[in-house]
Amino acid sequence: MSESSSKRRVVLGFVGTVLDAGRADRRFDKWRPTVAMCCHPSLPIDRYELLRDARHAELAETLAADMRAASPATEVRQVEMNLTDPWDFEEVFAALHDYCRAYPFEPDAEDYLVNITTGTHVAQICWFLLAEAHYVPGRIIQLTPPKRWKDGAPGGYTITDLDLSRYDRIARRFQAEAIEATSFLKSGIATRNPAFNRMIDRIEQVALRSRAPLLLTGPTGAGKSQLARRIYDLKKTRRQVAGPFVEVNCATLRGDSAMSTLFGHVKGAFTGAVTERAGLLRSADGGILFLDEIGELGPDEQAMCLRAIEDKRFLPVGADRETASDFQLIAGTNRDLGPAVAAGRFREDLLARLNLWTFDLPGLKDRREDIEPNVDFELKRHAEREGVNVTFNRQARARYMAFALSPDALWSANFRDLGASITRMATLAPGGRIDEAVVEEEIDRLKATWHGQRRDGPEARLAGLLDADRLARIDPFDRFQLAEVIRICRDSPNLSAAGRTLFAASRLDKASSNDADRLRKYLARFDLDWATVTERGG
Repeated sequence: MSESSSKRRVVLGFVGTVLDAGRADRRFDKWRPTVAMCCHPSLPIDRYELLRDARHAELAETLAADMRAASPATEVRQVEMNLTDPWDFEEVFAALHDYCRAYPFEPDAEDYLVNITTGTHVAQICWFLLAEAHYVPGRIIQLTPPKRWKDGAPGGYTITDLDLSRYDRIARRFQAEAIEATSFLKSGIATRNPAFNRMIDRIEQVALRSRAPLLLTGPTGAGKSQLARRIYDLKKTRRQVAGPFVEVNCATLRGDSAMSTLFGHVKGAFTGAVTERAGLLRSADGGILFLDEIGELGPDEQAMCLRAIEDKRFLPVGADRETASDFQLIAGTNRDLGPAVAAGRFREDLLARLNLWTFDLPGLKDRREDIEPNVDFELKRHAEREGVNVTFNRQARARYMAFALSPDALWSANFRDLGASITRMATLAPGGRIDEAVVEEEIDRLKATWHGQRRDGPEARLAGLLDADRLARIDPFDRFQLAEVIRICRDSPNLSAAGRTLFAASRLDKASSNDADRLRKYLARFDLDWATVTERGG
């Protein structure tokens, strides 16, 4: 009977072609682990699944007969599993994986043990992996021979449960490592925003378990570049990457030099190509390539990047042979690439490849509870950089935090604004102490900066979309109306949502049947469309 009287005990294991063998007339003079398994009075076996190769059928028959003689109540089933090379990990794992997936396990009715005493070391490793991954809903058993077999003792055994969650010390270790990894990604800052913490947890899981591309979205200054670097550092500490971290801002790539910068060129590929250039993709071999503002890439570069991501191969400019580079891609953008795809400015297949793992980093205005710990972080960075420890006095800190958390603080450049603000105050602090006068001066400076960005808001919105001649032909009344429409478009996730906001009253009166179409036609009056209006809003 099994440990639980209601369950049958089932053992799975290979025939030991060495340990279980022996001369026919003297085979009982040696310890044979598979027979010994059936001799333990404290471990009765109801069924034994005996895996063997066709070449060892005769040995398996003898072994099965001896097992039944030792334990008549044990049912022995022979399972033929032919392996060309029992030391080939891929072949052995595939065979055992298929066997386990097809086996009709009944864990509610049966208790399973996997005997790793017999079989190659490769088979033992495969059994461990399959049990730990719960393909085998059972435990591992290892038998040890007695000191003197002729005494008839079956030896000893050790049973190990590979469900790691059962072991408190191991579970605590894994939990500590997870906390360490997420803290690493956050640069050690104890963030207080629940949504951001959940996102970092997920990024940590994906970063350590996958080499697929990651897409980081969010406004300028939200920390995409810093996070990409921390992902690389995390993977490097776990020895998952050996190559470098290569970063490029795609908005700086223009004209013919873009292809050469990314993919390299051979000597003589074009005028001025006096030497060979490796290119950033090849430089990132074995490491991580971070393409920030990937939406700024031209169509040719997008096509080449897609090929490089999928096949790890690309063609340098002027070359007649492809180059290989095995890198992981992290892409960044502060725009919604969906409208760019709709407008034909970004490849749909490239976005689909990037969009497997997309993480949207919130701006500072959406993480106001994280402003205070980041203030301390920036002060610490200033001290490390300048060698001077700077602090706030109590009243100055209270005044600065009250402003930083108020609606008047726009933080339009997000953490870049905050970092620059702390640096200015730390630099001007008398005697390394930020007082109220320094804080008030800084608040005035931030307000002036943000007000300047707001000043002439309607005109500023139109200036990036329409040239001076076109603006001159639009009445002031229409300018202000168009500017407000553009503001709502940029604050809305899509065309339909913007239409619903703009024509809310008409919708209530059921006078509007298609808000998105009305908005599309309105923009067309000024030779504008949704993609142009939202993309140029940055």
